[in-house]
This record gives sequence, C-alpha cells and structure tokens, in this order.
Amino acid sequence: MLEILRTRSVKRGDFVLASGKRSNVYVDARLTTLCAEAMPLIGKLMLDRIAARGWRPELVGGLTMGADPVVSAVARESLDLDSPIDGFLIRKEAKGHGMGRFVEGVVEPEGKRALIVEDTCTTGGSAIQAVERAREVGMEVVGTICLVDREEGGREAIEAKGIGFERVFTLAELLG
Repeated sequence: MLEILRTRSVKRGDFVLASGKRSNVYVDARLTTLCAEAMPLIGKLMLDRIAARGWRPELVGGLTMGADPVVSAVARESLDLDSPIDGFLIRKEAKGHGMGRFVEGVVEPEGKRALIVEDTCTTGGSAIQAVERAREVGMEVVGTICLVDREEGGREAIEAKGIGFERVFTLAELLG
C-alpha cells in the first residue's frame, strides 16, 4: 500500500493545500484511493486501525470528495466482519433542492456510532467539519482516521475537540 501511495500520489512542486498552506509536496490521494488495486488494501488497513482502537462504528463517512472512495473501501471490506459498517457522505454545502441535507446515505442517523474518515489530513479542518455535521444529525462520533497524516497540526486540532484520531501513514513514511 505504501508503495502504491508513493508511486501514484506523491507529487513535488509548489502547491497550495486545502488548508491554505503552501507546500513543496502534495499528496493527491485520490490517485490511490480510486485505484482498484488499492481499494481493498485501504479498507483492510483502516479496519485494522479501527479494531486496534476498539472503535465499533455502525457507520463510516466523511466530507465529500476526498472521503468518498475511502468510505466505500472501508464499508466494502467490512462485509467480512460480524457487523458490517455502512457508509455515508457529507456535503460541503446543503443540497439546494429535495431534502436540503448535508448528510447523505443514512436513513436514521440518530444515535448511530459513526467514524469519520479522510484521505489526507493537514490541519484537521475537514475532519472537524465532518464531525460537526454528523453530530448535528444525531450521530455519536467515535473517532476519525485518515489515510495520510501530513503531521501539520491535524491530530492536535482534532484531539483538542475531544475526538479520537488515528492514521494509516504519515507523510514522513511516504517520503521515507
């Protein structure tokens, strides 16, 4: 999995990240998370971390679009568990028609244990926004997990909000 990420997703240059920070390294995780070969690996690695933390989510979700393939990978691979984990997606803005929802894919979210996932975490802003939206519809958020932690304050920001944080890889591991 690490080699797939290194080969497909690590880009060097001058970039402005979603957080607004500048970086000479960009991790375009979607080039990996949407790769058929990587999907089951992502799901299994995340499920291993979830189990190690003792989290028992009923739902897995995150902010669209970075989280979408990660949600799908975790939900799919959870079929091998005693309690499969369904997915949901969180819009950045409420839908402008129909039900006008932020959260899609779950019928009765009230009281459900949810895990928030991300492809890449820098400052933690996207994960925190996703946690807030999930809580607004009544979910109990058990934690957050990202595929790649850039180690630029995301963990600290998330944990400062009283939310557990886990990661599969660090940027240092990708660059190592």
